[in-house]
Amino acid sequence: MNKTIKYFFYSCTVALLGSACSDSFLDVKPRGTDLEANYYRNRQEAFNGLVAVYDVVGWQGGGYVTKINAVSAASDDHYAGGGGPNDVTNLQVWSDYSLTPAQGPQEELWRKGFSGIFRANILLQKLPDIPMDENEKARFTAETKFLRAYFYFDLVRLFKNIPLFTEPVATDQMYNVTQAPPADVYALIEQDLLDAIPALPPTIPVATEGGRATQGTARALLGKVYLQQEKFGPAAEQLAQVNGEPGSTSQYGYRLLDNFGDLFEVSNKFNSESIFEISFTNTSVGDWGCVSCTEGNVMNIMVGPRNYNPRPGAPDYVSGWSFLPITPQLFDEIHYDPRNPHTVANLDSLEANGLATYEKGYMNTGYFLEKFAGREKDRWTGAGSPELNFPQNMYEIRLADTYLLEAEALVRGGGNATRAAALLNAVRHRVGLGPIAATFDNIKRERRLELVGEGHRWFDLVRWGDAATALASRGFVAGRHEILPIPLLELENTQIEQSVEWGGTK
Repeated sequence: MNKTIKYFFYSCTVALLGSACSDSFLDVKPRGTDLEANYYRNRQEAFNGLVAVYDVVGWQGGGYVTKINAVSAASDDHYAGGGGPNDVTNLQVWSDYSLTPAQGPQEELWRKGFSGIFRANILLQKLPDIPMDENEKARFTAETKFLRAYFYFDLVRLFKNIPLFTEPVATDQMYNVTQAPPADVYALIEQDLLDAIPALPPTIPVATEGGRATQGTARALLGKVYLQQEKFGPAAEQLAQVNGEPGSTSQYGYRLLDNFGDLFEVSNKFNSESIFEISFTNTSVGDWGCVSCTEGNVMNIMVGPRNYNPRPGAPDYVSGWSFLPITPQLFDEIHYDPRNPHTVANLDSLEANGLATYEKGYMNTGYFLEKFAGREKDRWTGAGSPELNFPQNMYEIRLADTYLLEAEALVRGGGNATRAAALLNAVRHRVGLGPIAATFDNIKRERRLELVGEGHRWFDLVRWGDAATALASRGFVAGRHEILPIPLLELENTQIEQSVEWGGTK
């Protein structure tokens, strides 16, 4: 949840957030109809509605599925891991590509996306009639359109064939919705972002508004959207405005941190490299009674080594659940890279040197995700369950990501090769590596090593057309596994059709 607006969250939970437990986005509207008729009467209630839309960005399912852990398990950088082959089955079946329309992470990811879109459409419908400052209303509208575009971008990349809603669905029409062509979805995403940019602030005061969308945030997402469609020129244009001169501070105040490891310090939230950040807190006192209700980061407990027993001088990892172990192939790539110690927790090395012991979990490799492994120093000691109240934020978009995306757009689109090399080598220079040529293969490798565990690798492999080769040994089938199946629940008593890739007709 957004850091600056978390304080208002609980005041709007009952009215706006009950949909988080719904089995289907189609069930959301009827549950809130009466409450919505009496809500959105003033600026405060409009703000609460905006909080509710932002809150979906950090969505964590009751079954521990999140976008980042799911796409990481599906990539060639990680296995699902955990305690056994049935531990969080929805991650396991995507990791080994045995998922079906009835089993996999798709239900949670579909629910997340359409919950965000539902909340955004309600707010966009209500905002014009709310008495409040018109400039602030324009900003709220722009933020909401940005968020709707963000949710649709995830959905169209994950599922391809999705319904397209620009307004709330009437109760008597909710089972009659159909899917839109992907091109129409992308057109709405682009238009929402183009509409949003002028009304968003160029920069924000981080101390009071950290986490809210800015012009730079929207341009960065628009650049990603254009690149996904291989619109290389427009992608490079938008990303260049975000990035500025490589290695310097951009017009929006973005700048690469000097120290790569500082990116993952829990206290270093909303730093100069952060463009769009998923916020977590330890103040929600989440407990096992409702895992999906916590505002703590479940990734921190999921990726830690199981039954960790440190000796003096060992890192203070929290004993975790051993999900997302790093594959040997990735370790071989990153072992001698300067980012390795900030990316990989090498438990076998600690054990071999007598510094720690740990239980070997499912598909154990000995290599864990250092970036997000929970630490005792960050362990919550107040009310609630410590395991569910880690406060580390995660990045949706950061500057090194957009540097490399712009470099890719320039190289693939025949653009400025000198600038592409400067962008690529600024990322390398930050960690003490020398310059290399800005080839597509070099950019691919740099993205892999820079962004481990941050939720980009699977999307990159699919976008580049490399997934079938990179994931062949995992069971990936070309022409099917580039998208997720439509959840079985969404096909029952609706007009929604399964994708052709999954045996349907859409």
